[in-house]
Amino acid sequence: MSVKLRGDSLQISYESQDFPANQGVTRWGQLQITWDDVLWAAITLGRPNLHYVFKHGSASGYEAIFRWSLVRMALEQSGLYGRRFQRTAAFKSLDPTEKGAINYFLGMVVCKLFASQLLNTPWLLHLDVFQDQLNPRILTSRSRPDLVGQSTTSGAWYSFECKARANTPGAKEKTKAKEQAQRLVSVDGQRCALHIGAITYFKNDILHYYWRDPEPDGPKGLSPIELKMPDVAWRDYYEPVAELIRPHTEQLADPDGEPRTARIEEADIEVGAAPEILPLLLDRTWQDLRSVTSAAAGTLRERGYRPDGLIVRSGPSWRQPFGHRRGS
Repeated sequence: MSVKLRGDSLQISYESQDFPANQGVTRWGQLQITWDDVLWAAITLGRPNLHYVFKHGSASGYEAIFRWSLVRMALEQSGLYGRRFQRTAAFKSLDPTEKGAINYFLGMVVCKLFASQLLNTPWLLHLDVFQDQLNPRILTSRSRPDLVGQSTTSGAWYSFECKARANTPGAKEKTKAKEQAQRLVSVDGQRCALHIGAITYFKNDILHYYWRDPEPDGPKGLSPIELKMPDVAWRDYYEPVAELIRPHTEQLADPDGEPRTARIEEADIEVGAAPEILPLLLDRTWQDLRSVTSAAAGTLRERGYRPDGLIVRSGPSWRQPFGHRRGS
């Protein structure tokens, strides 16, 4: 099945603060995205499995379905032809603990969307990937950032703290996000150029986004975090996709050079990988995936893939209200 990029974009209103002028990030704006973008971000967050429900291996395919199910349950378009994301009635009916967990996940998904489109940083890794370098106190602390990513254009490293709220955040919450982002100071000896405190929130049930790049003066009273990239860093980024498409290898054969996808029927989603990275995915050669996609970055998008060599396409049910059953 060949794949075409769609133009049915939605919008997320955002507010930016204190970004350097050379980043080109406007003070106010509308991020134009599609369901395809959201589902790609959800499956490639670069973090260990959510709540460690699933172990590495074949069960990571279920982790992918689990992440998409969280998105499906929490968000819908504001009407069939709406241009905004709104939270569903099902999401609002959850208890506070459940809402908190899903908000945390959505905060990282939306942060990845903004990092990819506005900062040319499509690859993000969760700090839990670096757990062998961090003591348990840091891993369980709420005073550390969530994600780290490297710009594809400048090679600079960026730190992201991703919060999510049911309502418009206040000054105290914005300051807290700023301080957490500042704690990560370097990756592989290279200092982080941006320390971004980001907050995804709902206003009248519509999804909004705020982010800030504060001056890197460091969080008060907290030791700085310096990281080294582990050899298997990209396992947590690619493994859910690898295990999801493993049963569909023949379907992803690429004899005519066109992008192809495997259909995941239960999710109404199609997933594929560029021919040059498909063998690496199936062989779990994680350390080579980033270098191969970086070398092919100039052609991947032209061929219909994302910078990481993947393609994710949503089916029509994603544009229908939550709870609507296909064929009904």
